[in-house]
Amino acid sequence: MNFDLAYMLEIIPELLVYIPITLYLAIVSMIIAVAIGVVLSLLLVNKTPVLLQLSKLYISFFRGTPVLVQLLMIYFGLPQLFPWLNSLSAVNAAIIAFSLNTSAYLAEIFRAALISVDKGQTEAAISTGLTYRQAVWGIVLPQAVRNAVPATGNMFIGLIKNSSLAFTIGVTELLAQGKLLATATLQFFEAYLAVGIIYWGMTIIYSWVQRWYEARINRPYEV
Repeated sequence: MNFDLAYMLEIIPELLVYIPITLYLAIVSMIIAVAIGVVLSLLLVNKTPVLLQLSKLYISFFRGTPVLVQLLMIYFGLPQLFPWLNSLSAVNAAIIAFSLNTSAYLAEIFRAALISVDKGQTEAAISTGLTYRQAVWGIVLPQAVRNAVPATGNMFIGLIKNSSLAFTIGVTELLAQGKLLATATLQFFEAYLAVGIIYWGMTIIYSWVQRWYEARINRPYEV
């Protein structure tokens, strides 16, 4: 078996340098996706006819087509339709694509979290003198957030891994650097295994943080 462990260990520090761009793509995309997902979930819950259908169309398209296709459409296709987008950088195109794709999934997660809270709690809160807004912000949303955290965290882990697709449009991130090293030395297994271990490590660390946060928000209220 021709496996060079020393080479794999040697290139790991070179690959670690590209973690910041990978995390930048994932974190910025997630922030934007959460914002869009919240808006879409509210439109789904409120069920205004026209906006409801547009939201469903948006969700259906971005959940029903591969994220790689969406990435290529945005980076190569949009400048063809809108010449002023010729200056769109590969990093920004990747963030747009990942944000739109992830927001479609988050919209359904947030919708499910909102409807999981019994409407009777809102009615009971209003009967005690709270306004509807106070009831939503003080009672409904805290519970909805708690219910949405596990699935939202899983989406972020998926986003970290999907960020590797950005190399297809020229973004030099973790996988792209791994591919360059593999091509230069022809030691493909070692290079890609090193990349995989780094991605694995990032997801393990994030999973620990998520479990800690879930345990924290699920603690009984202390008087």
